[in-house]
Amino acid sequence: MRWKAVLANAFPRIRDIHRARAHYRGAFGRNPRFFFPKTFNEKVHRRKLLDRDPRLPVRADKVLVKQFVEDKLGSEWVVPTLWHGPILPPLKQRNWPVPFVLKANHGSGMNMFIRSPDDLDWPKIEHICREWMGFVFGEHAGEWAYFSIKPQLLVEPFIGERLALPVDYKFLVFHGTAEFVQVDIGREHNHTRAIFDREWLKMPFTTTFPMETANIERPASLSQMIDAAEKLSDGMSFVRVDLYEINGQPRFGELTFYPASAAEIFDPPEYDRFVGSYW
Repeated sequence: MRWKAVLANAFPRIRDIHRARAHYRGAFGRNPRFFFPKTFNEKVHRRKLLDRDPRLPVRADKVLVKQFVEDKLGSEWVVPTLWHGPILPPLKQRNWPVPFVLKANHGSGMNMFIRSPDDLDWPKIEHICREWMGFVFGEHAGEWAYFSIKPQLLVEPFIGERLALPVDYKFLVFHGTAEFVQVDIGREHNHTRAIFDREWLKMPFTTTFPMETANIERPASLSQMIDAAEKLSDGMSFVRVDLYEINGQPRFGELTFYPASAAEIFDPPEYDRFVGSYW
């Protein structure tokens, strides 16, 4: 019945409420304030359960979001898609130029980096892809936007320099204004993080990962990236816009609506409320 689908989309499922609350409690040892949230994580938690903006699933989809970005910013911002589909094509058609990245479109952390022909262990890759396609991302923590994404695999060219992952610039955009830039270093090994304001002044806190103590140079395309992040926020109360800078040119990564699924550990902890005040 259509009315059942409308109700299911309009209201959180009981199990999602329980799972989201348990996920938050596991991180912070207490239940989140729901009706009068104060911290950033509490507001992410509330979004998971109440925000049913139909744009969220499309823009969380790593395949579909590319058209949105191209329309807003131009094709030069988008990493090309070499192939996408629900299952890997026949072996003879997997002739993508190495290095490349194989990923799933319906969540985070589902990536394989094929840097050389030695990495092409197809039985192992096929097994991992089957696991990805059978995984309902977001179920464990009640992240609504992922539930309606049709799972696919996609292949993109590897864009890092010297086969290293590029520095990740994550713009926290509140009500159309990019307020903070989260910079992630060494994501595969010794992951550290630094957070800056939009003027590239380093903030005295970090989240989840140790603070990077080395100097991080202001990216050459910072003003372009800020402008792009604000355009991609498209009137939303909050979105995290992930971008890269490759040879001085900015590239789009992804849009995130539930950072750390409302379990981002702030250090010092009072900055959870500070960042939340911008939302």
